[in-house]
Amino acid sequence: MKSDTYERGMKVRREMLGDAYVDQAMQSADALTQPFQDLAVEYCFGAIWAREDLPRRTRSLVNIGMLIALNRAHEFEVHLNMALSNGCTKAEIREVLLQATVYCGMPAGSQSFRIAKKVFAEHPDAP
Repeated sequence: MKSDTYERGMKVRREMLGDAYVDQAMQSADALTQPFQDLAVEYCFGAIWAREDLPRRTRSLVNIGMLIALNRAHEFEVHLNMALSNGCTKAEIREVLLQATVYCGMPAGSQSFRIAKKVFAEHPDAP
């Protein structure tokens, strides 16, 4: 039996990433990666993203900045998609990328703009 935090996390994860993404992640989990999936659902989405003191839009913008600083291109791309689904505008995201460029350096900024251009092209109707 899964905890309430896990169940809440799965709901939030599905809302932000979509059923297809979550189903693929869960179905491809094996003995090595299932504990990681469970950890992500329960703690990342259930214990943090489900909290109400910061709106998801704000959490998305914070995560984008942190992922640029950490040079985590794959996760940055995933979180850009989530940011758009959480109501962030392309202009708000651009401002985070510019600020991160100044604080994290030009190579990090250049990479983040390259990835954002790709993601934004995949979401032409996003504000």
